[in-house]
Amino acid sequence: MTRTSIVTGGALGIGGATSRRLAADGDLVVLNDIDAEAAEKTRAQIEAAGGRCVTVIGDIVEDDTVKRVTETALEVGGGRVDVLVNNVGDFRPASLTFQDSTPEQWQRLYELNLLHVFKLTHALLPTMVEQRKGSIVNNSTVEAFRGIPAHPVYSAFNAGVSAFTKSLAVAVGNQGVRVNAIAPDLANTEQTPAAWMLRDHDPALMHTWVPLARFGEPEDYASVIAFLASDDAAFVTGHTIPVDGGTLAASGWFSRADGKGWTNRPRRT
Repeated sequence: MTRTSIVTGGALGIGGATSRRLAADGDLVVLNDIDAEAAEKTRAQIEAAGGRCVTVIGDIVEDDTVKRVTETALEVGGGRVDVLVNNVGDFRPASLTFQDSTPEQWQRLYELNLLHVFKLTHALLPTMVEQRKGSIVNNSTVEAFRGIPAHPVYSAFNAGVSAFTKSLAVAVGNQGVRVNAIAPDLANTEQTPAAWMLRDHDPALMHTWVPLARFGEPEDYASVIAFLASDDAAFVTGHTIPVDGGTLAASGWFSRADGKGWTNRPRRT
């Protein structure tokens, strides 16, 4: 039986790789994204490779988009929804320091990183419970588990994603629904390109702050999401899996010697 899988923010970066991976695995992918052009490009790639994909364009924080994604998935899936990937998230509305941030920024960070996870999960969970089978995979961040001095509000909301993941997993496990999350770091995507992360830093020192000595490509994250969504992970629930090249295990944030902020990337100077 063909699975119906939803991927929010499913056009680019981790979301795009996840949409392509699940479609390659045989799923009918319902791809939601705010960027219509990027969504169409990814849909075309999936179909050119022999997969199936339908798009729902809109901001997933908005109730109308949540409703359209839910209705579309149920329609094309014949009343079933098997996989939900709550992928959307962003730190960029934040200021560089908490004291310079504003309530408006906090609200947008809340919507982008946590509120939409509640909304779409709440809309689709009854279907998964009724069919007694489903997998939800959320996107958190390693910054939910270590101090990130420049973005404490972003960190707090993603910690909420992981706490929600754990608690919901306990609540619905005996109803056939598994809930897990990934915690990315150093993803080479349009949102956080490797060139931007390497600015003013010596690439030869990468091994000192990333044990695997490279950035993560979108497919690295999509592979773990695909595993968590699959029956290969049938006895895995309630966990947030770091997908970070080892940075959470090995690194911390340090005050720069010149007093100009913080770094988690050692330099020669």
